Amino acid sequence: MKIIDTHTHIYDEKFDEDRDEVIDRAINQGVEKLLLPNIDSSTIPLMKEVVAKHPTVCFPMMGLHPTSVNETFKQELDTIKTELYNNKENYIAVGEIGIDLYWDKTFVEEQKYVFAEQIKWAKELGLPIAIHARDSFDEIFEVLDIHDDEKLRGVFHCFSGTEKEIKKILGYHNFYFGIGGVFTFKKSHLPSIIHHIPQEKLIGETDSPYLAPTPKRGKRNESSYTYFIVEKLAESLNLTLKEVATLTTKNATTLFKL
Repeated sequence: MKIIDTHTHIYDEKFDEDRDEVIDRAINQGVEKLLLPNIDSSTIPLMKEVVAKHPTVCFPMMGLHPTSVNETFKQELDTIKTELYNNKENYIAVGEIGIDLYWDKTFVEEQKYVFAEQIKWAKELGLPIAIHARDSFDEIFEVLDIHDDEKLRGVFHCFSGTEKEIKKILGYHNFYFGIGGVFTFKKSHLPSIIHHIPQEKLIGETDSPYLAPTPKRGKRNESSYTYFIVEKLAESLNLTLKEVATLTTKNATTLFKL
């Protein structure tokens, strides 16, 4: 059984003491590929170091995370763009990008601008985008309504929306749904609406070290726990574990051209 964790921050300092062991645990659990979204200029060296050490397992993305959009966003954006365009053959996606209004709404217009700019890069380079949407579906849709076309593809990372938002996303040309730890939580509404998402648009992820799935909730998340997400998906879709592992792996391979 092969699984892909399509969203993990394995380069995060929370893994500094045992990163290699965490990666080994993932591989032993069948999680054969780990896809790494970037945050901002400060995380580029860390991410590249991990990828260099584990080139057949870890695959990087390049982007500016919305929570890193502040007074220096133009400088940050320039740094991210330079790294992406100078090393475009090394990156599988533009991410993690999007809009986050949970923590702070001060830079909402700047976040929209940065999101739109990075969408343009993705279309120019033929890369998918990994979208971070937290308390911001309306603003995300506002940008996508302008920029969506046949050249754009991507994933709504850590999807936690409603049936209405599923319908809206499916109205765009080519977007997938990243299913993570929240899907396994006892009070999650997602298992009751998961059947509204076409199976060919589902991919698994952890967002580690955050949002560990049940039965590991409250602990540091890691890529081996993608197994529990696949397990919950199998239960909700009335499929076997192997069937869900196969379809999510195929979908991720298609989206990211792995």
